[in-house]
Amino acid sequence: MNREELADRYPELLALPSRYDVAMVGVVNRIGTTAICYDESKVIEVLMNEDGMEYEEAREFYEFNILGAWVGESTPFFLETE
Repeated sequence: MNREELADRYPELLALPSRYDVAMVGVVNRIGTTAICYDESKVIEVLMNEDGMEYEEAREFYEFNILGAWVGESTPFFLETE
C-alpha cells in the first residue's frame, strides 16, 4: 500500500513524513485502533542514509523522537524484525 492509497482510505493516519514511506509495512487494526505500521529497521536506515547518522545515533534518534512520540490516535506502530 502506498501513501496515496493510504491517504484515500485512512487520511487521518499519515503521521510520519513521506521520507519514511519505504518503511511502511501496512495497516494494523485492533478494536478501537487503526494505525500504520512501519519497519523500525527501515526507519533507522532512512536516518542513516538520508541524514548521514551512524547506527547508534540513528537508533537513539529513532527511539526518542519517533518511537517515543505520541501524535494522538494516529500514532503509528513499529515492527521489530531483527
